[in-house]
Amino acid sequence: MDAGLRIGGAPPITLRARDLPANGPAFVEAVVLPGRGMMLLQARLRLPSGQVIDAIVAPSAEATAEAMNGDADDFAGNRSFSFGGAVLAPYANRIRGLPLPDRPEIETVVAGRTVRLPANWGGKTPDAKPYAMHGLILDRAFAAEQATPDRAEGRLAAGDFGGRWPGTSDITIAWSLRGGALALHVEVANSGSEPTPVGLGWHPYFALPSGDRRQVRLHLAARSRTLVNDYDEVLPTGAVEAVAGGAYDFHAAEGRALGEQYLDDCFTDLAAGPGGCLAELRDPAAGIGLRILSPSPAISAVQVYAPPERALVVIEPQFNLADPYGSEWRGRDTGMATIPAGGRVTYDVVVEAFAVGNP
Repeated sequence: MDAGLRIGGAPPITLRARDLPANGPAFVEAVVLPGRGMMLLQARLRLPSGQVIDAIVAPSAEATAEAMNGDADDFAGNRSFSFGGAVLAPYANRIRGLPLPDRPEIETVVAGRTVRLPANWGGKTPDAKPYAMHGLILDRAFAAEQATPDRAEGRLAAGDFGGRWPGTSDITIAWSLRGGALALHVEVANSGSEPTPVGLGWHPYFALPSGDRRQVRLHLAARSRTLVNDYDEVLPTGAVEAVAGGAYDFHAAEGRALGEQYLDDCFTDLAAGPGGCLAELRDPAAGIGLRILSPSPAISAVQVYAPPERALVVIEPQFNLADPYGSEWRGRDTGMATIPAGGRVTYDVVVEAFAVGNP
């Protein structure tokens, strides 16, 4: 990597593991972008064979700099959730609203207050309307430091996000490599005098090392999924259905093969397994699996994006359902946390690697 490279106005930070197990699967390195909301650009994974591969779908740091530095298609930081692993705050997923004329914004109500959010996403059909997507820190620069080779921490005094969000927030994001695992810690503190709503998430593009997507197995600790209008806009209807015994039931301990099934779905009613296991992704042909764990009780949903034509699966643990303030929910708790003045909320996710057999 070019020593003088800057992405989003700041140089990337490379983490290197110090306490690796002697052998077996392990995360050995990670690259974080402080200039792009402390997103994860890449994580390097040691396979059971000893080979080290890229565990995340992302371009090189040099190509990332070219894509993100001044690209017109990067409105509101959209490039950050097109690869790598963006951190999502103060909301994850989509928020609907009224499109404003002559400006790329929507007007909507968040926690009882009218706000204007960037209209940075939407469907491709002629009738589709734009909406806000994946928070307000995608292109924000954090003040970061790396105290040890295996840990980096960034801070942002976000305030009210330039008038776009209720309340006043200070955000801390830390990445670390420990014991062969990759760990993300997010903390949002309310530094103001009024309550502030927060929904947190993470958007990692996990690579499938074998390239054989059909045999990859997905396990989800979810009992339900939210229904959407279509797979173009992917907007919730407010209906929630049980997954048991159906096409979206991935609850089996060793998961279920993805085959040719398309997924862009929000799973909820979580019942985390041992150690707080939310999901597992197994690639038997490559002999490797990833386990996504969290002790955070505020995580109420896991969005999964898995297009059949690509060798990747995006698994997004998040506080909130899509469009959390939408009228379609009819009073349902959609997972947004409310932080009182002087309070804070945390979000933790750990990714472990493990060997799997090839049936």
